Amino acid sequence: MWFGEGYSFIKYITYLLKVNHQLYCNSNATALFTILVITIIPYNLFNHWDRLYPISKLLRMKKIILLLTLIPFIGMSQKNVMNAQRVFVKMDKVLEFEKGISAHAQKYHTGEFSWRISEIVSGPDAGGYQISEGPSSWDAIDSRGNLGNEHNIDWNKNVAIYLTERGGQSYSTYQDSISTIALNDWSDKISITHYVTKIGHGYNMWTLLENLRPVWKALGQSVAVFASSSSGPNQYAVVTRYKNGLKDRELSNNNLFKKQYELIHGNFAYTGFTETMRNSVAEVWHELLFYRKDLSSK
Repeated sequence: MWFGEGYSFIKYITYLLKVNHQLYCNSNATALFTILVITIIPYNLFNHWDRLYPISKLLRMKKIILLLTLIPFIGMSQKNVMNAQRVFVKMDKVLEFEKGISAHAQKYHTGEFSWRISEIVSGPDAGGYQISEGPSSWDAIDSRGNLGNEHNIDWNKNVAIYLTERGGQSYSTYQDSISTIALNDWSDKISITHYVTKIGHGYNMWTLLENLRPVWKALGQSVAVFASSSSGPNQYAVVTRYKNGLKDRELSNNNLFKKQYELIHGNFAYTGFTETMRNSVAEVWHELLFYRKDLSSK
């Protein structure tokens, strides 16, 4: 092959995996498929096509170029985008709000854009509600359009009227290669750790989370990682899903974590982990959320 043999080939593939992750891929599978399209498949098609399909070299190249033009759409079409809205209810209007939002979700937010509504029970946003919509794709969000006057009137009349002025909305993308559980493998009780990354430390933060993944797996933790997208400061949300309830929090015991981290990454590796945390993270905060099935549309 034109890019060498043996070890150099492995290094080349590893490099392409990392590059494709940063460009537009959100899983090793997607990145690897992209590499096949960019390198191995075109090489073999160009050199061995005559045995498969006798056409001219010019037509052969046109077909290969067509394959290459499709590459950017491989990652963009993935349903890995989540939209989260946080709302805060007037203290004396909780019952009215819950009645209104339950009916609104069932009527207007189903299918791909179904709502999972959770109570925020701890942390700086405790007392609020998180409305999670998705997973979807950027293309689907782009083509969704306005939900119509009927939807907007219902929201304003039966939901928004009971809210305070406090609130927010954000987009994030699921990061398959540094998660230990599928995006849509939900749990009723979760914790979220928010890591706000310092400017210029994005790669360090990614590497830190990449090193955490085998530790989470060894400890039996179900973790889904999300990267913020055009939603305030750059941050990662590490969502721990408690499949067996809050008793699963025992799996994140600090002593167990440190021991497992050094079993995997070597003696004193935990010191390097904490140093990266200090140098690359501007802010970190934690919270617990409990799913409210009675308010949701999925």
